[in-house]
Amino acid sequence: MGEELEKRAKEAFFDDDFALAVDLYSQAIELDPNDANLFADRAQAHIKLNAFTEAISDANRAILLNPSLSKSYLRKGTACIKLEEYLTAKLALQNGAAFAPDDARFINLIQECDRRIAEESSGLSSTLSSKSSVTSVPSGNSSHSRNTNDAVTKEAEVDSLTSQVNEVTLNRPKYRHEYYQKPEEVVVTIFAKGISAKDVVVDFGEQILSVTIDVPGQDVYRFQPRLFGKIIPNNCRVEVLLTKIEIRLAKAEAINWTSLEYSNDVLPTKINKPIVQYERPAYPSSKPRTRDWDKLEAQVKKEEKEEKLDGDAGLNKLFRDIYQNADEDMRRAMSKSFLESNGTVLSTDWKEVGSKKVQGSPPDGMELKKWEY
Repeated sequence: MGEELEKRAKEAFFDDDFALAVDLYSQAIELDPNDANLFADRAQAHIKLNAFTEAISDANRAILLNPSLSKSYLRKGTACIKLEEYLTAKLALQNGAAFAPDDARFINLIQECDRRIAEESSGLSSTLSSKSSVTSVPSGNSSHSRNTNDAVTKEAEVDSLTSQVNEVTLNRPKYRHEYYQKPEEVVVTIFAKGISAKDVVVDFGEQILSVTIDVPGQDVYRFQPRLFGKIIPNNCRVEVLLTKIEIRLAKAEAINWTSLEYSNDVLPTKINKPIVQYERPAYPSSKPRTRDWDKLEAQVKKEEKEEKLDGDAGLNKLFRDIYQNADEDMRRAMSKSFLESNGTVLSTDWKEVGSKKVQGSPPDGMELKKWEY
């Protein structure tokens, strides 16, 4: 049944019926949720529909299931380029090129990313001054008309992307989230209680945050906003706690975020003066003594970090701490070894497990069995 659905999906794709292809791939994924090829192929159909955020999500899922599947990186790189996420695209394409060194598509797209990054770096100031001069040109000027048309087209593209993201939002399970900001970072909190770190995947782009919570037996939660401003992916951090997931986004520019998600109607304002001290509002109380909430929060975080658990809970906490403090290669090694060994091997050495399939290694006295669904 799954193979038949996949075949029909490919036929629909070749017939340019991309919406039908997405639907058929989705049905096939429900039957076999561990097939990386299905996610990679559905990502390609999403790209054809200009649903680039969904394409990145599927590509990330395919990479997690099979880190050596080169087309997954190609799909992610292509979608990121469409969203003007050139640094993220280049990193994905470089990773994919390592698995397909003879594929010229990777080389061409990496070169395109380099050109775009160079244009962004050298043309930022001239672009800003050009925009200012356009506003002073009389309405009858042809250059003003062209710029106006370009702006309308850009707004239509953003509105289309926003509507696509909103459609996905309606179908995802609800975890409450909120954010606050400092001059140098934005802190996003997702209130998800009792979630294991191994069930959480967070990816950062230049202006994209992608959060996936995949708990066995529950619907997959995806939170993929296009952020208000650009961030520095390498400086962003994630911490999975007992009651919440805390994500720290490092700002690329010292600007004030008026919202978490991007809006073409709101212009960012730069923070000219650094904020020396961040103070939370004091709430009125009839008690003679006030409570230091910052100190209380720090104490709770310290207790959560130092909490000692026994049995499986303690082991899960140990693995979570290792994963949180690991670099990207160690995390990839842990995910790959854990998935391919059916939970019997956990390696942090990517050089050891990256180029081969990890075999299961059950404890003494136990036997590894594969169940057919």
